[in-house]
Amino acid sequence: MTVLQWVEAMCLAVPVRVTKLVDEHWAMVDLGGVESRVSLAFVDEVVEGDYLIVHVGHAIARLDVAQAEESLALFRQIADTLGIDDDALHPRVS
Repeated sequence: MTVLQWVEAMCLAVPVRVTKLVDEHWAMVDLGGVESRVSLAFVDEVVEGDYLIVHVGHAIARLDVAQAEESLALFRQIADTLGIDDDALHPRVS
């Protein structure tokens, strides 16, 4: 298996930014221009601008801004190293 095949087969925990709170149970998030609705059932006190880790449509953790931005920079570096568009690492939000 090549590194690219390995990356494509993985479920990556990519930080997404909350752009809008729909209500107390749902939020809209953005990742690389892709916007998606996610459940907030497992994470309390989410506000616009927070970064979350999302799995199968549910926020499972909140990250501080520095941690999220560091992770996103590392994903861009991986994409650059592999010579691929960084959208290939996160084509859509789960």
